[in-house]
Amino acid sequence: MANVGRFLKVFVTIYTMSHFGWVVHKVIENSDIVLEILDARFIEETRNRDTEQKIKERGKILVHVINKCDYIDKKSLEKEKKNLTNCVFVSAKQHLGTTLLKQKIKMLAKRERLRDAKVGVIGYPNVGKSSVINALKGKGSAPTSSEAGYTKGKQYLRISDTIMMIDTPGVIGKGRSSDENLVLIGAKNPERLEDPDLAVFKLMKEHPGMLEKTYEVEVKKSRPRVLEDIAVKLNMLKKGGLPDIERVSRKILQDWLRGKIKN
Repeated sequence: MANVGRFLKVFVTIYTMSHFGWVVHKVIENSDIVLEILDARFIEETRNRDTEQKIKERGKILVHVINKCDYIDKKSLEKEKKNLTNCVFVSAKQHLGTTLLKQKIKMLAKRERLRDAKVGVIGYPNVGKSSVINALKGKGSAPTSSEAGYTKGKQYLRISDTIMMIDTPGVIGKGRSSDENLVLIGAKNPERLEDPDLAVFKLMKEHPGMLEKTYEVEVKKSRPRVLEDIAVKLNMLKKGGLPDIERVSRKILQDWLRGKIKN
């Protein structure tokens, strides 16, 4: 019976992944312009180069939309801009750059002589696809959530008389499936992570001194000691007064995903 349960779980996982892949394939086929939403903090990690190649092979217009730009220093973003196609920086929550993005879409549609442009929206889970659409159309146009994988299938939304947008579920690219990578880009819920401290150590390695500055603790060579200091500072302790490393690690990851920790 247990073997049957495991088989069904694997089957459902494979079916779901292939179904989502098929949905994205159909979105690309049905779109004139495709927006790839990327996380400003992890631009390279949230790019799906396989999908980008498919977009180009089918002669579609690719636009890189760098969301959450308010989390990152502007100079760092300008360096990345040179490597991206039709790049637009936005902050969907702060409504920064969304007017420029809409103008970019209209300009491309006009250049290609598209009377009713269909704009596909793709990206990793939780990079802010639905939030970008909401910002373009107006409040409440597409459901959003901080829970990874909230969008379950294609959703069609008209944002103007001449632009129709297609939202998709988040699809994870090949070779990017480590739990630490996925949780840092918002594609995996920190509460479901078996070893959250490993993801925090990765964050500390990539952004030295950032957590110490945020939580106002001393910089130390030992990352576990820094985590202990943060736990004590936040009063996240186990019985006996020992630092609760697992709980404070999940707290840090949630703060990171919510934009409370900035470079």
